[in-house]
Amino acid sequence: MKAKKTGHIGSSFDDFLKEDGIYEEVTARAIKRVIARQLHSVMEDNHITKTMLARRMKTSRAQLDRLLDPDNESVTLGTLTRAAHAVGRKLRMELV
Repeated sequence: MKAKKTGHIGSSFDDFLKEDGIYEEVTARAIKRVIARQLHSVMEDNHITKTMLARRMKTSRAQLDRLLDPDNESVTLGTLTRAAHAVGRKLRMELV
């Protein structure tokens, strides 16, 4: 009987990150980048400027710049939720 080739050599990338102890950090950064890009895309689609969004969120433009910075992970869930509501969306998170 022939062994089925899967095309994979060794462990998965997730396993590699876990072995290096950086899985959670990398995952959090990836999630933040996706949310920042999604928010930016919704802003563009709806012609919402940063100034308009900051006003809708009742926050400063500097805080909004931190939110939209894909490399800045120091954004709270409350801020993400307010941003989602300010562009007419909902923030959905889940544990898997």
